[in-house]
Amino acid sequence: MARLAHPPRRYGLDRVLRLARALARGLALAVVLAAGCAAVKSGDWRTASREPTGIAPDPARVREAVIQVYAARAFGWRGVFGVHTWVAVKPRDAHASTVYEVIGWQLRYGNSALAIHERAPDARWFGAEPELLADVRGDAAQALVARIDAAARAYPWAGEYSVWPGPNSNTFVAWIARAVPELRLDLPPTAIGKDYLGSRLLAAAPSGSGLQFSLGGMLALTASRVEGLELDLFGLCFGLNPFDPALKLPFIGRLGPERVARR
Repeated sequence: MARLAHPPRRYGLDRVLRLARALARGLALAVVLAAGCAAVKSGDWRTASREPTGIAPDPARVREAVIQVYAARAFGWRGVFGVHTWVAVKPRDAHASTVYEVIGWQLRYGNSALAIHERAPDARWFGAEPELLADVRGDAAQALVARIDAAARAYPWAGEYSVWPGPNSNTFVAWIARAVPELRLDLPPTAIGKDYLGSRLLAAAPSGSGLQFSLGGMLALTASRVEGLELDLFGLCFGLNPFDPALKLPFIGRLGPERVARR
């Protein structure tokens, strides 16, 4: 009697697919739960702390020029996914720091989201503690002050704001970093919007070095000696930096030794 032909075995592939689906459902559930917890924990933005954290030098005591770049988790559920970034500049002998940042809700009251104002550079962002990304001091910082100001005022999307895929606060800081590559700024993978180039397809990487290809910030590939290699899929950034060893993951951020670009 002829033996019945058995269908090809796909048990291994089926297990992999089931595991992938389970992981995707688990990740989606974790994100939803984390977003809910963040929204509950954040409370009222009007009472959230904006106090300085002591990271920035006291301008009353430090005469040299200082440039610092910060990132902090966004307020509410947005903080699960991404951060808000800003640039702080204190020229030589200045008694206060000027902060350059893009704030989306300013568009409700005017035609520009660009804010150039004096405030504590290391203040909490509505309760979230800031992380120092770059710190340049002395003559090196003084030489960059005017260029940062000019780049900020030339930002082309000041009248627009979109949490995803940009332009937003991270698009703005990436714009400055491209114009001032001496900062050697490696924006975290949670800086959603950093890869937004508008209608352009090719540009320098956000650090100002290397190259970046981007389709409206929704799909981007970056290669640079500062950022390493990054792939951005719909705002989820995955990366590996062999030059400054680190693994970059969405939601989580940068995994590796602490990195602050100092000069």
